[in-house]
Amino acid sequence: MLRKIPPLNAIRAFEAAARHLSFTHAANELNVTQAAVSHQVKALEQWLGLPLFRRLNRAVSLTEEGAAYLPEVSLALDGLASATSRLLRTGDSRSLTVTTLDSFAAQWLMPRLKHFRALYPEIDVRILPSDAPVDFNRHDVDMAIRYGCGSWPGLVATKLMTEEIFPVCSPALMRGPHPLRIPGDLIHHTLLHDDMCFEHGDVDWRTWLRTVGADDAVDSDRGPFFGHSYLVIQAAIDGQGVALGRGVLVTDAMSDGSLVRPFDSAGIPIEYAYYIVHPEDAMQRPSVAAFSDWLTEEARVSQENSNVEYTAFVESIENSEDGGG
Repeated sequence: MLRKIPPLNAIRAFEAAARHLSFTHAANELNVTQAAVSHQVKALEQWLGLPLFRRLNRAVSLTEEGAAYLPEVSLALDGLASATSRLLRTGDSRSLTVTTLDSFAAQWLMPRLKHFRALYPEIDVRILPSDAPVDFNRHDVDMAIRYGCGSWPGLVATKLMTEEIFPVCSPALMRGPHPLRIPGDLIHHTLLHDDMCFEHGDVDWRTWLRTVGADDAVDSDRGPFFGHSYLVIQAAIDGQGVALGRGVLVTDAMSDGSLVRPFDSAGIPIEYAYYIVHPEDAMQRPSVAAFSDWLTEEARVSQENSNVEYTAFVESIENSEDGGG
């Protein structure tokens, strides 16, 4: 049976323009000019003999026919992309694309990736730092590591690591003119702020100081703000002030002595956690299953080591207070 199908380029241009309601945004997505998108859409309208858009002064809107056409076209393109991806990956266990958050990639994943390469030298891993939502039908991604509450509709989400927040600083600040012994001593130091706390509703300096009863003594609003957690961590390592460290992201810096916990107060657990996120059929690929299993084991070891280090830290504080070595 001969299928009556419009040109694929015209279909792609229409779908992108209709989804964005913008020829400019569609052009950016497809990496072509706005004029090219306009030309393709006009060609499709001529092929169909129907108007799909209403052209306004500074915007476009869909006609009734265009609005009815869009969901079916999007579904067809998604199916084509998914089928093509499955075909190209059949029997291929040598490549794996993982998207994850910038700070998690820099502070936790990258230092450990050599362990995976040692175990699976035949698998080439591609890391894409991003915290944007992933459309596995449209993006060439096998799995994601995301920070959230565990709900990603239509996807499988497996908890990787829980998170807690506590102050961290350079060891140099512990030996300076105003050593940090109790939370009230923060009045003499710069507070480093993580914008991610506000984005996710996590513990910020105001919450932490209130929890430990030092909110009256220390101004929680002063100090610089940083757009990424790894920037806050680096500023703390450089001795620029005291940061509220995310336990997962500061574990390596604490292990090598770049950062310390200035107080013996326990971390404040938060609702969000790190998750492995993927489509339901992703684990059928050996490379995805291998990477997921490796991540899970690395996370278990990392959090166990973190608990041991915190116990040793508390004991050292108690020994110093008792006059011990």
